[in-house]
Amino acid sequence: MSITLHTTSPEQTRLLGRSLGTLLQAGDIVCLQGDLGSGKTCMTQGIGSGMGVAGVINSPTFVFVNEHAPVTSGPYLYHIDLYRICDLAEALTLGLEDYMYGDGVTVIEWADRAGEMMPPHCLWVRLTYRDYTERRLTIEAVGDRYVALVEALLLDPAVASAQIEVSA
Repeated sequence: MSITLHTTSPEQTRLLGRSLGTLLQAGDIVCLQGDLGSGKTCMTQGIGSGMGVAGVINSPTFVFVNEHAPVTSGPYLYHIDLYRICDLAEALTLGLEDYMYGDGVTVIEWADRAGEMMPPHCLWVRLTYRDYTERRLTIEAVGDRYVALVEALLLDPAVASAQIEVSA
């Protein structure tokens, strides 16, 4: 299942991420793909907000992984950034499987740089810069869990009011 959404501000991208974050569970994997400035970190900030994690969420480009604990209960957010990865061999040295198959929610920026490592079932979010404020987000659900997640996301009033294109 694939849907396409359009956001018209960084805040709207964060709100979409927040809606998604409220639905995510331990073990879920969100793979973000898009050019610099396309909104990957805004989306992750929203996901963290929806999950109720503590601390400021910034791109972990120079440390590769930031772990964000929940304020009360719930899973950790593992925020991974693969921007500086040159090849799959380098990605393998980071121990990504420990995060992806762990007890938290894993959000991976630049996931396409290690696409061969990504599990067969996950949620892909491709962000495209349209202009200074507008972004196009194509969300592809692979696997029953993620199809159900996208179906639930479409029921959220904040998402339902967005411009949405849905394809099977």
